[in-house]
Amino acid sequence: MTLHDFVPAANQGDDPAVYEIENEAIDPEGVLWAALRQAADWRRKVLVDLGCGSGYWLQKYSEAEKTIGIEPDERLLDAARGRTRRAEVFHGSAEHIPLADASVDVVHARFAYFFPSESFDPSAGLEEVARVLRPGGRLVVIDNDHVLGEFAALLQASAPAAAQGRGSYPSDWWREKGARTAAVMSGWQFDSRSDLERVLHLEFPDDVAEDWLNSHPDRLGLSYGYLLHIWTKP
Repeated sequence: MTLHDFVPAANQGDDPAVYEIENEAIDPEGVLWAALRQAADWRRKVLVDLGCGSGYWLQKYSEAEKTIGIEPDERLLDAARGRTRRAEVFHGSAEHIPLADASVDVVHARFAYFFPSESFDPSAGLEEVARVLRPGGRLVVIDNDHVLGEFAALLQASAPAAAQGRGSYPSDWWREKGARTAAVMSGWQFDSRSDLERVLHLEFPDDVAEDWLNSHPDRLGLSYGYLLHIWTKP
């Protein structure tokens, strides 16, 4: 399947190895993970990780009846398929999910596709997710909080990142679609300073990353706010 509308991610697509380090640093206390379970419990249900990347999170859904990864970047499919035998991984995208109608209970989209703005309307992806969800099924979009937390300050200082979450537009968009939004404060924690430096340079322009690093010379982590947009299929 050729996905003509696919735009490769600038972080994981450019350097999967460093993005792996970033994944390992996410949510060290499990705060985000607990909030995800509260938003839509996947135990004994069929769950889709939409935009699963190299599959880092697939192994964490062991309590699901079935776990399915969907990834548009063909370069990452082999890594995702090698993560765990409990998950199936397919080539697809938010607008093109290769699953049957009403066959899924929970969909997670983690920093993937759903970035509504004045220049991008992700309604086509939401319609496709609605197609594969069973009545009462839930989509949980894991997004960045652009206001609260130290990571938010980095986003505000980075022009490309700031454009994705300008003002209240994303949350307003989701509210108009009937979703509710929950704020979750968590963090990043790295094993070494060099790991933190590599990840910040992956995610942000060099000057933004260096300004933060120079201002926090002894830090191995930072506070990180998330927004969970939770949409339930009628």
